[in-house]
Amino acid sequence: MKDKAVAKASRAEAELQEVLRPGQSIELLKELHILTREGRLNQDSRRKLKQVYHLFQFIEKLLVELPEEGALATLADHGAGKSYLGFILYDLFFGPRGGGQVYGIETRAELVDRSRALAKRLGFDRMAFLNISAAESAEAAELPAQIDVVTALHACDTATDDAIAFGLAKQARFMVLVPCCQAEVAACLRQTKALSLSRTPLAELWRHPLHTREIGSQLTNVLRCLYLEANGYQVTVTELVGWEHSLKNELIIARRTGQRKASAAARLEQLLAEFGLESLLETRFRPG
Repeated sequence: MKDKAVAKASRAEAELQEVLRPGQSIELLKELHILTREGRLNQDSRRKLKQVYHLFQFIEKLLVELPEEGALATLADHGAGKSYLGFILYDLFFGPRGGGQVYGIETRAELVDRSRALAKRLGFDRMAFLNISAAESAEAAELPAQIDVVTALHACDTATDDAIAFGLAKQARFMVLVPCCQAEVAACLRQTKALSLSRTPLAELWRHPLHTREIGSQLTNVLRCLYLEANGYQVTVTELVGWEHSLKNELIIARRTGQRKASAAARLEQLLAEFGLESLLETRFRPG
């Protein structure tokens, strides 16, 4: 029995070493509940860690394009929640480089307090956490005038749009967005019935409530991409991880070029008009 227990522990340790990055903090992973108190990795935490690592790889490639390979970069994470992403980025990228700053923006005070306490305990002294909304963050005195990278992982509904507005205001070099639930456009579709299309077969796309929600989500992200292009960003859309891991899987990466696309702005306005969403032109997709 003892030999079996030793062998099992040895296998568990080998599996853990396969997924850990060099120098990664075991204590951090335990605090984030990615590892158990005994330092073990279960199936759920393995899936969670895979998602965070995958997103980290995308962001790391962008960070090293910045001056000094990102050693002095500033990053703002919107809808930070428990700050899994911010802590992993600090542990694997900013910490070893000895510079840079990570800001976590979150509306739930208890999560902000917890993140502050954890950063202090681990000595992550270039992390700051703000108990404000994404909409308020652009005017927050605690944040610098310019931010290099803006992230928003599963920021709900219009919080993703607020993160984009923040990125534009801060002239972010890169934005990395994984949108979550998107109710605003679907609600507008239900109200307006997209009058110009209501007499065409295209109205079938949102006749059923479930389809309204799905087409609203798809349309929202298309509008966001056009809006970013209209404001001087090159946009790439891809999958974050396999669909078996998460249904909220769309990854939007925006790279600032400074070249505004008039054609994207025109398409944006045309889409809003076709779907009866002109009111969003002044609220969410205001011309830059």
